[in-house]
Amino acid sequence: MYDFLISHMWITYSITAAALFIALLRTKLLHNLKPIIIEGSRIPAFLSNFAPLTIGAISIFPFVITRAPKGTMTDTTRRHETIHFHQTMELLIVGMIVIYLYDWIKGLVKYRNDWESDVTPRGYKYESAGNKAYYKIRAEQEAYANEDAKGYLASRSRWQWIRKYKV
Repeated sequence: MYDFLISHMWITYSITAAALFIALLRTKLLHNLKPIIIEGSRIPAFLSNFAPLTIGAISIFPFVITRAPKGTMTDTTRRHETIHFHQTMELLIVGMIVIYLYDWIKGLVKYRNDWESDVTPRGYKYESAGNKAYYKIRAEQEAYANEDAKGYLASRSRWQWIRKYKV
């Protein structure tokens, strides 16, 4: 009986917490939330061994982890990764992982033979189909398109990037 009550209370608590979080998403309160920044980490360098590009910073909710030494992270990188932080909140973490992987796999298939003729949003040549697939992920498109816009985080519309950008 005691175990049943504990599990029932846990389910009720979880549903209530999720409902409150979704209600908060509908307000402007979450626009002011910022990720926890960890600078000077070796994690991005380690992850670069498995990625189709060199990772300078990565957003792993609720953290932004960068290889830049303490105090040297650029405002552009901070905005880029904070956009990912907000995307992840909007999709309740798991949704972001699913969409991110779906977009990358779709891009990998779509651009497997068409990656050499174009350039990245920063003007570099693509290094591989996997590299182009990364830049074509909808979350990355929003982040790269708006990383230089200083007021973007305060005015960005939730979930619009899912419909606006195409892989």
